[in-house]
Amino acid sequence: MAILSDMPLRSRADLRRFEAALTLEERLPERSVYDVFAASAARHPDRTALTMLMSGTADERPRCVSYRELLELVRRAANLFFRLGGVRPGVAYLLPNFIETHAVLWGAETAGYAVPVNYMLQPASIVELIRASRASLLVALGAERGSGSDLWQKALAVRAQLPALKLLRLAPPDSSSEGQVDADELDFHAELMAQPEDHLVFGGAGAGDETAAFFHTGGTTGAPKLVPHTHRGQLVAALGGVVLRDLRASDVVNGSLPLFHSGGTIMGSLCPFMAGAHVLLMSPAGLRNPAMVAAFWRIAAHYRLSWACGVPTSFAAVLEVPIEDADLSALRGGSTGAATLPSAVGERFRELTGRTLYQGYGMTEAAGLIAVESSSAEGGGASVGWPLPYTDVRVRRLEPDGRLGPVCAAREIGAVTVRGPTVSRGYLNPAQDAGTFEGGMLNTGDLGYTDEQGRLYITGRSKDLIIRAGHNIDPAMIENALSMHPAVALAAAVGMPDAHAGEVPVCYVSLRPGAQTSDSELHEHARRTVAERPAWPRHILIVEAMPLTEVGKIYKPRLRLDATARRVTQLIQSEMALPEARVRVSEGGLRGIRVSVTLPAACGAAVSSVEQALAAYLFESDVTVP
Repeated sequence: MAILSDMPLRSRADLRRFEAALTLEERLPERSVYDVFAASAARHPDRTALTMLMSGTADERPRCVSYRELLELVRRAANLFFRLGGVRPGVAYLLPNFIETHAVLWGAETAGYAVPVNYMLQPASIVELIRASRASLLVALGAERGSGSDLWQKALAVRAQLPALKLLRLAPPDSSSEGQVDADELDFHAELMAQPEDHLVFGGAGAGDETAAFFHTGGTTGAPKLVPHTHRGQLVAALGGVVLRDLRASDVVNGSLPLFHSGGTIMGSLCPFMAGAHVLLMSPAGLRNPAMVAAFWRIAAHYRLSWACGVPTSFAAVLEVPIEDADLSALRGGSTGAATLPSAVGERFRELTGRTLYQGYGMTEAAGLIAVESSSAEGGGASVGWPLPYTDVRVRRLEPDGRLGPVCAAREIGAVTVRGPTVSRGYLNPAQDAGTFEGGMLNTGDLGYTDEQGRLYITGRSKDLIIRAGHNIDPAMIENALSMHPAVALAAAVGMPDAHAGEVPVCYVSLRPGAQTSDSELHEHARRTVAERPAWPRHILIVEAMPLTEVGKIYKPRLRLDATARRVTQLIQSEMALPEARVRVSEGGLRGIRVSVTLPAACGAAVSSVEQALAAYLFESDVTVP
């Protein structure tokens, strides 16, 4: 088993001593992800590994599996995939979070490699991912017959394009449809239970630098990129998360991120499994399920939750729920990542619970983890923590031509880069590596800095910078300021195109339940709290709900498109007095946004003036007349 820290890691010096005490090979004898489950089952076979909540009601009788039973499920799944797919098969899945999803993921990594797929993707994108990964098996959720299950319909559409793909249908828990499969389908549960549970029937689990999984990155639009994870990379990432967060076998952790997400896979699952902790699955949808948000503190008290985990937007929602008399004495802290934590959310968590909300930072291209705040040190600030043990994280200057320069001094903002065993060898398609992978180094695309103690701070994505007349504006400065307003739940700042300054900051906000405010009040608050005058938002736009990704991050590309559409519509319909003009804004083009304007036939003479007006902006555009 991995040799974890026997001393609290309170400083960078402690971390250096931890690294110097043992080599990585000495500290981490596990060679395979499978070894993690075998080791935890050997240490405490009867300890609960997973609890599955479906409804979150007080009278629910959840399903629980021990570490011995989880190891048996992983073996059964691995044996099944070997029998159906042969040596080192690729196993894709379209599944929300179930106990069976863990069996599929870790069983696939044991027998061959997993291809976790975001089930919100459209079938054409799923086909592209599966074809590129060369997966031969697809496990998908199949609800009751005739229910029109979206995931099952997607799976059938994918198999129609990939007829050689073997399809396994996983019935939801407590479903009467189990076993009702067509002749060319397989029932996952029936096939699983027919496999031996006490040994692997093939030569041995994948290990070392063999591919354990292909995770995709790129969001829900565009062409996703496939990132190979090795067993070694995932193990080193998990080790770092365990020692910096000081996870223990006695801990209870809620699993809230989906298992097609590298953060949900590593920090949310493999880390607690390595520590032998108890993972509480709060419904298949996690904290995107309103019922789980409403019942969060009651559930936390009942299961003696010690680590509350979620993305910042999930915590913002949970912190609106009264704690009342819930006993949170077991709570050691909160763990968050995937997006920058607004200071107001962290402060409110401490105010309500008396505990600290610790940040982490990761990327799919670095096995899901890069840095983690140590729970043994003072946390709760803006830092995302120290780099993982045995990895090298440097902040480098960005040269005027876009190339990476020397390492920055403390508190000098630059590009965050990573080297080490967690870094992927590159995208499956090497043509996509440019600008991200170079000579074993990962350019994360994030801007940040380190302090004098070596802690890392992320200031934003390089593409998220708002550049107003040459002045670089960090959107987090605006977002943190607006988030401190008592009526504001979430804030997201983006650039709105401007003919003179290139772009100007605007901020979208959603309000807390029952709260009311005005445009003028929010602008006055911004002027008082945003330190730099150029960063004062030109517009503050109150929206009913923020656009979110599948893991709960604010989806800024949609906000950028909306800001562009607002500006162009105002320009053409109001300022140029062409109210019947139609404006369409989409992602694409050399500068990331494409604007198409359609003028009515009667306004054909205005085409040239509209083209001239749009040429002053930093987006691609075209003007047409039917």
